[in-house]
Amino acid sequence: MSPSLDLPSRILPRVLIVSRRTVRKNKFVDFVGEYHLDLVVGYGAVPVIVPRVAGVHAMLDSFEPIHGVLLCEGEDIDPSLYDAGGDGIDGDALSPEQLEAVRRLHPSDAAVDHEKDSIELLLARRCLERSVPFLGICRGSQVLNVACGGSLYQDVEQELHPAADATVCHMDYANYDGHRHPVRVLPDTPLHDWFAESLIGGDQLMVNSYHHQGVRRLAERFVPMAHAPDGLVEGFYDPDAYNPGEGKFLMGLQFHPERMRKEGSDEFDYPGCAKAYQEFVRAVVAYKAKLAAAHAHVHVQSAVTTPAKLNHEMEKQRKVIGRSVSLAKNMYMFGNNNSAQHPAQHRDGDLDGGAEFLESNTALSVQQEKRLKQMGATVRNASGYMNRLKVSEEREAAARALMAKMSVAQLASLAAFYRDMGNVCSEVLDAKLQPPSPTLHE
Repeated sequence: MSPSLDLPSRILPRVLIVSRRTVRKNKFVDFVGEYHLDLVVGYGAVPVIVPRVAGVHAMLDSFEPIHGVLLCEGEDIDPSLYDAGGDGIDGDALSPEQLEAVRRLHPSDAAVDHEKDSIELLLARRCLERSVPFLGICRGSQVLNVACGGSLYQDVEQELHPAADATVCHMDYANYDGHRHPVRVLPDTPLHDWFAESLIGGDQLMVNSYHHQGVRRLAERFVPMAHAPDGLVEGFYDPDAYNPGEGKFLMGLQFHPERMRKEGSDEFDYPGCAKAYQEFVRAVVAYKAKLAAAHAHVHVQSAVTTPAKLNHEMEKQRKVIGRSVSLAKNMYMFGNNNSAQHPAQHRDGDLDGGAEFLESNTALSVQQEKRLKQMGATVRNASGYMNRLKVSEEREAAARALMAKMSVAQLASLAAFYRDMGNVCSEVLDAKLQPPSPTLHE
């Protein structure tokens, strides 16, 4: 049995993940954290890495179908994309001295990557337009907030902490993977459901932290799920776009649940750490199923109500076949030298019905049906038809010479045409010439 051509139903759920760029042996290398890939694969989806390469932002259509997008770590987002301090809404922008201090303290993060910004914001907006499941981790949550109209702190320590009731260490280079700080998880949120059995005092969770920026003004569509003691939003989601079983998932987490592992082990700090990925992939699977169902419905509706249309290449091939059939018939009827002298007779033979049908690509007229019946009868009586072809050796030789100049593709198309016309004739004859059932008389 030949494989199905219905590709959308055969493709596994695909999750796009944009790589991050680093330098190795004096060369740029693109990478994605392995924990992300392990969890996506483990829950049944295929991670498709979108390389952070110049020009990729203009090629995103080539990564279709997109069933989900996971955005994770990376450099600071270009502040001009959320107008940090430029409109007065979010306070004053950092001074040049403050920005320089940030660059010295966080050199790897403070280097803006415009190409990555472009790719990820386009992907985020595509997800928003199509309701594609989206999970943002750390920088990915910030990208999501910016894409929806929110803003960021360029540096939490410089902008938030001076006015905060408490300060929190959000980046500890000396204890990079081991550092934890508390967050208060809000009730009636997915995050609370995932970590319910692990919450201290019913609402507190210890999370890791690898960032110096964060959500300043949360986009209107989102609801916070957790706050750090300094008031920073550590998780948010859109309740109207969250139902994993129905393919809906739109969420951002500032911390890294995939990296919350016990020291020297791959065991998670809490059973709920993998839940974000599990529920995200569940939404991805459901979203793909919805796309497949919609595709099948459209395909059936199209097959029932809309005649098939030829693409440009097939249209050209159809016209070539039509001309070839008419010319071959002419040469058979009048010979190579005389065919041009009988233009009026060019469409009078058995094969003209087929040629006219190919040229019109419309429903058959009564006259065309009659001609196709004649052609069908001739084709089914192949031995008689061959005897007629052999009446004139000169004409047969001329026809062979013409066909010898045709390409393999043209000859194959011509042969396919005769087969198709034979099938058409058989079907029309069976329907039109079927004798009526005899009437019984008492």
